[in-house]
Amino acid sequence: MKFIVRKEDLFDGIKIVERATSQKAVQPVLYNILIETVGTNAVKLTATDLVLTVITTIEAQVEQEGKITLPAKKLNEIVSKLGNELVTIEVDENSTNANISCQKSKFDIQGISATEFPPEVSNYNIDEAKCFDVELKPFLKAIRQGGFAAASYEVSNLLSGIVCDFSNGILEIASTDGNRLARVREKIKSDITEQTQLIIPSRTLNEFMKMGSFIDDETIKICKDKSTIVLKSEKTLTISRLLEGQFPKYNQLIPSESPKQAVVNVSQLITALDRVSVMANEKTSIVKMHFADNELTLSADTQDAGKSEDKIDIEYTSEELLIAFNYKFVLDTLRIIESDEVVIGLNASLSATVLKPKSEEDFICLIMPVQIR
Repeated sequence: MKFIVRKEDLFDGIKIVERATSQKAVQPVLYNILIETVGTNAVKLTATDLVLTVITTIEAQVEQEGKITLPAKKLNEIVSKLGNELVTIEVDENSTNANISCQKSKFDIQGISATEFPPEVSNYNIDEAKCFDVELKPFLKAIRQGGFAAASYEVSNLLSGIVCDFSNGILEIASTDGNRLARVREKIKSDITEQTQLIIPSRTLNEFMKMGSFIDDETIKICKDKSTIVLKSEKTLTISRLLEGQFPKYNQLIPSESPKQAVVNVSQLITALDRVSVMANEKTSIVKMHFADNELTLSADTQDAGKSEDKIDIEYTSEELLIAFNYKFVLDTLRIIESDEVVIGLNASLSATVLKPKSEEDFICLIMPVQIR
């Protein structure tokens, strides 16, 4: 095998697929990227951990056909340090040793035979009849705003998934870990004709979101094939299994109205939370919030370390309320709000609290407070 490729194209291709390589592989080949020539002008890169698979194609000048798997981490390191020139990769027919050269730089890297790479992964076929088109930008925005509250444990657990509901030109994305809930609705142009709900592992969508900057397409194809989901752009495939089961009826958990409301500057609240949280207990991450007379007082304390307090001006004229949260949940929400101000809907000290941007009605986050002792 021998091909010549632009350093930038190769590096981008590696960055796209390497996230799917296994972190704790039983099979050593799953730490590697499968590199195979496609015709005379392209090379395909594939990585998988057997749950998530990413495949991308890059332009290349192929001089000799072939395929090999090379360790993703070391390959990334090598290519990142090369000059912005043409890169030549060559593998002898009876060897698993690859020669990488760029101008006067040369590397030898030991790979594993492509025959050990899972064949069902690299040869995946898509049934185009099971696909529908979706606008990429609103899809990525919805993932970012609606998917961050998914649970981080057990990839097989439904709460580690993100619900994607396509219906009548509206995409609704929601996630919850039991302590918080995020939901966003985006208008999208799509050729889907009937309501479709998919529960996609959060890792799959988060990794796809990180790839978004490398995808130039205005639309992507979403393909459901039995228990598999495929996100397809012109040059890249993201393949993952779907989660199956009944996701919690999250819309029923969102209060229709809140008896008390505060309007708070987002950047001021982020800054105050960052300061006060220095003294929060590392195990509980609790910060108390006292709403009263157009002022919010934030405080935290740890028995053996000390305490902290900060105050900011807000819009709040209801009766005073003391409530406490895991401050990390609040910060996660504030950092994805695309508005200068957040509306905080309150009820009682142990009732669910609603956060939503003042300038946007389509995004909402629900956070459960913690009991103050």
